[in-house]
Amino acid sequence: MAIRHLSPIDLAIRWKISPRTLERWRYIKEGPTYLKLGSRVIYRLEDIEAYEAKLCRKALAKKVRPQAQTTASAEVGQ
Repeated sequence: MAIRHLSPIDLAIRWKISPRTLERWRYIKEGPTYLKLGSRVIYRLEDIEAYEAKLCRKALAKKVRPQAQTTASAEVGQ
């Protein structure tokens, strides 16, 4: 059976962050959706993956402006 839930410690290891960061995110209502079962907090794998997908960004291509002709190349063209 595949693991479908992660503890805050497991998620912190996955993202290489402190478990305290996840605790703070829960307090300020940021980060991935979580389940609270009594005093236990768990994260569903599909919620983690959805949160990661939401944070995914594509690199934007840099606009290249055409360079102005230099005086040397302008003289050659004459």
